[in-house]
Amino acid sequence: MYYLRNLVIANSICIGLFAAQLGDARDLLPPKAQEKTEIGVTKTPSFNEQEEGVPQSLFTWIKMARGYEVEWDTFGRKGWYTQDPRLKPIEPGSAFTPDTPVIYIVFEVAPLEDPAQFGVQWFVESPGGQLNPEPVGRDVLEVPGHERYGYLELKKSGKLWPLGQYVAKIFITPLGQQPFHAVNQVGTMRFTIVDTSVVMPSSK
Repeated sequence: MYYLRNLVIANSICIGLFAAQLGDARDLLPPKAQEKTEIGVTKTPSFNEQEEGVPQSLFTWIKMARGYEVEWDTFGRKGWYTQDPRLKPIEPGSAFTPDTPVIYIVFEVAPLEDPAQFGVQWFVESPGGQLNPEPVGRDVLEVPGHERYGYLELKKSGKLWPLGQYVAKIFITPLGQQPFHAVNQVGTMRFTIVDTSVVMPSSK
């Protein structure tokens, strides 16, 4: 009887130690990519509020605009004809009309050592400040190493932009990674779709 009781105690100790080791074991497999990566509210700076000469995250400057100009002839965003052409925003601002076909986010960054992905998701913002959980749209741009300029495109989903407030979330990730993970969000930009045929551009 004494022998059986000691055997039961010894087995209980072994099982307890084994369970503890399992609890401390590391998962050798990488975590599966999440479909939705937002948890709560991500606090990132607003790129609408910029000081002249003060970089914003990795950006030297970043602006919303109705268009952009390329200082040298190129073939467009995919496959630059010249090395690192300079881009200039046309009619920068944060208010646009419903018939605006594309809203551009034009930016300059510090020279990149390695290629990177720049991404944007834009959301409808309710009068109470809450964002619709599903983005209206998204865009991703791959910027090669040692280049400084680029742009993202916010396209309307129908014939016209619905009136209201919008928030664009900006992401920067290494090439090949999931572009819209919450930890890679670096800032936001707010813009408004207004019911008027005339939108005064920013003076800057």
